[in-house]
Amino acid sequence: MTVTFTASRSIPKSLPVRAVLVTSESMADGLDGFSVKTLKQAGFSGGSGETYLSATETGCTLLVGLGPSERVDAAAVRTAGAKISKQLGRFRRVGVDLSAVPVDGETARQALAEGITLAGYRYRQFKSDVSSDKTRSTTLNAVTVGGGSGAKHQAALDRGAVLARGQSLARDLVNEPGGSLTPPVFARRAAAMARSQGLVAKVWDEAAIKRGKLGGLLGVNRGSSLPPRFVELTYNPKGRAQGTLALVGKGITFDSGGLSIKTGQGMMTMKCDMGGAAAVVGAMSVLGELGVGCRVKAFLPMTDNMLGGDATRPGDVLTIRNGKTIEVLNTDAEGRLILADALSLASEAKPDAIIDLATLTGACMVALGPKIAGLMGNNDSWIEQIESASTVSGERVWHLPLPDDYRKQFESPVADMKNIGTPHGGALTAGLILQEFVADGIPWAHLDIAGPAWSDSEEAEITKGGTGFGVRLLAELAQAFTPPS
Repeated sequence: MTVTFTASRSIPKSLPVRAVLVTSESMADGLDGFSVKTLKQAGFSGGSGETYLSATETGCTLLVGLGPSERVDAAAVRTAGAKISKQLGRFRRVGVDLSAVPVDGETARQALAEGITLAGYRYRQFKSDVSSDKTRSTTLNAVTVGGGSGAKHQAALDRGAVLARGQSLARDLVNEPGGSLTPPVFARRAAAMARSQGLVAKVWDEAAIKRGKLGGLLGVNRGSSLPPRFVELTYNPKGRAQGTLALVGKGITFDSGGLSIKTGQGMMTMKCDMGGAAAVVGAMSVLGELGVGCRVKAFLPMTDNMLGGDATRPGDVLTIRNGKTIEVLNTDAEGRLILADALSLASEAKPDAIIDLATLTGACMVALGPKIAGLMGNNDSWIEQIESASTVSGERVWHLPLPDDYRKQFESPVADMKNIGTPHGGALTAGLILQEFVADGIPWAHLDIAGPAWSDSEEAEITKGGTGFGVRLLAELAQAFTPPS
């Protein structure tokens, strides 16, 4: 869904379809053209999530409630934008009045553009007849936003649209089946995006991966008939770079569990196991348009996890790029194996900080549910930057510990470590295993996005399937990046 947003002092009278965002207080004070009594009888009081549609022969007006002024934030405006998309998406041109929104004008406009665009997203690549698609369609392509014009307001709308585009790219990648988005195809897509956005791309084929001694990636790939890939992307800012940030994303294009095979039910959504890599690709695609001032390098290991005749067996030992060895006792704990190589390579680049994203553990979903990512790391200053970016982007994270005494859980009698711990604290032991492959002195953080990378239902700007979680957070993190102390 491509929508053009235009900042304006007011909505032109020639635009008959409009939406007005209202707070509980503005509702109580009265709304021009509406009877408060009639609205209350219809159950509309300006509360969060409430809507009221008034239609005439010449047009229609949608009232969207935000709730009490003191509770209105960017998330509320983003949700209001989603309501507008869902109820007015059948119109090509819509006006939106933000004059009553008690949020900073730029923040409100960015959130509005994100909400409208993301809620209108649909993945239809494999629909044979789009016209017969039973899911809601949208034709909205132009939105005039009243309540303030000028360069800053327009830039905020543009920023929201750009971020939504990057997130939609990540959704497209996650939603594509694993039999279609194979590792070589995924690598080509990432490289094509890089070329279109002025990034530098380097794609390692299987021979290069073997020469590079990426033992974790090769070990996971042993059961597959498809070759692995490793992709490096580099964004270089104009002028002097304000530090270097490394992004690492798990790129398991389909996860059967390997010889530690998943159940049929457990495999149904496993095309989403490359959600971390997809989020990194989506974020990298928008850095130039956002004018990010730091250098950003991405490291993306790509393979599927299958059960071929020479698949890695429980008990096998893999040697990672940095020389450390891992005894594989559960082949379904494969993400940490390919991330180990990627974190080793990222460390060799000597960035000022590293963050990895991965749909890593069901344990994190048990702890935090389906909407919040687990955040772990080795540097408090870096963790604070990520939490700040999370607050701005609206993509929620929760800081979890990395207890040093939990390391005993993955000690191995035959290798440097096992790839699993005990039945409890699985998200934490996974994070501790990843930390083993980050060079000393480099601030690092891990985001376990197993929950929020996928949604089984539609809510606000989130649609069913891949969510693209992490794109906005990474983009904000890069834009505000300061080398951690």
